[in-house]
Amino acid sequence: MLHDILLLVVGLLIGLVIGFFVARFVMKKYLKKNPPINEDMIKALMSQMGRKPNQKQINQMMKSMEKYQ
Repeated sequence: MLHDILLLVVGLLIGLVIGFFVARFVMKKYLKKNPPINEDMIKALMSQMGRKPNQKQINQMMKSMEKYQ
């Protein structure tokens, strides 16, 4: 009885750890394929704010966005 409960708990913990790493891998792959923001979005955002962005500003924004991902 105690042996069965212990096996159940150990199996559950192993499943949680494996599930976490699989979900993490899938999410990283998805974000790399479909980034949440790209250069065109930054250009549009800055244009809406009344600024004409140059490439240096866009690159700085992209680097700062990548740092938080």
